Amino acid sequence: MGLTVLAVDDSRTMRDMIRMALAPAGFTVHLAEDGVHGIEVLEGISPDAIITDINMPRMDGFGFIDAVRDQDAHRATPILVLTTESAPELKMRARNAGATGWIVKPFDPAKLVKALHMVAG
Repeated sequence: MGLTVLAVDDSRTMRDMIRMALAPAGFTVHLAEDGVHGIEVLEGISPDAIITDINMPRMDGFGFIDAVRDQDAHRATPILVLTTESAPELKMRARNAGATGWIVKPFDPAKLVKALHMVAG
């Protein structure tokens, strides 16, 4: 049985890359364009893990993580931050908000699959 993942990124290319990395590995992938859309998509699914970018319009990754953690149903859902940012203070802020891990773009598809299995498996 594959894992279900919600990936939130404002880049269509990045969403496509995430789907192409995860679908062949047996993941069910739900996609959202930003934090606001991510919360809307989340209402209809129960993902094993969530991937989010940081820099997005309408609601950034930090706001999205906060909004996810405010929901009882998703308080313990693993959240991986997938971003071009690598500053230690941003990583700390994401951890404090409730992120489980941090992956810097460009990502290695095999490592992303492995990381998701580690946090959600």
